[in-house]
Amino acid sequence: MSAIPDGAPGRRPHPSPDGPGRGRDTAEAGPDPKPKAGRNLPVAIGAGLGMAAVVLASLLFQPIAFLGLAAIAVAVACWETGTAMRKGGKNVPVIPLAAAGALIVVLAWFGGATGLLLGTAVSVAALYVWRLSEGATGYRTDISAAALVLVQVPFLAGFVALLATSDAGDARLIDGAAAQVLIYLFAVVCSDTGGYTAGVLFGRHQMTPRISPKKSWEGLAGSVAAAAIGGSVTLWAFFGVSFPLGVAFGVCVALAATLGDLSVSLLKRDLGIKDMSNLIPGHGGVMDRLDSILMVAPVAYVWFRYLLG
Repeated sequence: MSAIPDGAPGRRPHPSPDGPGRGRDTAEAGPDPKPKAGRNLPVAIGAGLGMAAVVLASLLFQPIAFLGLAAIAVAVACWETGTAMRKGGKNVPVIPLAAAGALIVVLAWFGGATGLLLGTAVSVAALYVWRLSEGATGYRTDISAAALVLVQVPFLAGFVALLATSDAGDARLIDGAAAQVLIYLFAVVCSDTGGYTAGVLFGRHQMTPRISPKKSWEGLAGSVAAAAIGGSVTLWAFFGVSFPLGVAFGVCVALAATLGDLSVSLLKRDLGIKDMSNLIPGHGGVMDRLDSILMVAPVAYVWFRYLLG
């Protein structure tokens, strides 16, 4: 998810004396013109609301269905990322990565933290076995690229499964584990929405011109403010957590969400693409929607398990 439209061109930047990735489109830093929405907003909003409704219904009424949705989303995200890497010259096994991604999430759901670690370790080991038959050419880059997919997608997604199956007691109105996931997802949505709105209305100063030129410091401020408000209100409403602690939770969510968005933006810029795919109308690919959600998952897990009691 992008706090502010990514805006990265679907091509590699022009070479420049400054080094790789410093093209004419990013070399001249300075106050950025007010960014415009880079997507069809009505379509994007409709698709987003539809996905949110499906996730919410599965989480509240049929948790095993939520597991199914999560496993499918992770498998598709692995397929998208692996396919993009293959187009960028990295020889990664797309289908095995997708299968391993779904398996890791399932193991985390039923086996907890042990299942998550074991599934990730076995999947990485399987990569080495697969790569033995491919020869030495490109070995380091291929293994590194495939391992990156496993860590960036299913390993981080496994923390969502840990949140959804943890013994959190009862929250107000709903089960505590479901409440944890809802609060975490809502805080991420607040971060993305606040950042996007602030960036479009007030964004002037580029934050990361070499990675995502349309991201601004004003947008980051909007992300932090919105996540702090959303996180503190929902934590108080469901668990009675004090507002200062909820604000701190929201700030951490916003910072992690921005980091996740930037990491995927950097990968896409390196591969010379704008979106991982076009599966979701108005949003791009599944991975384009999961970027910030995935990075926030372990942060939310630490907060709920160790800091919020």
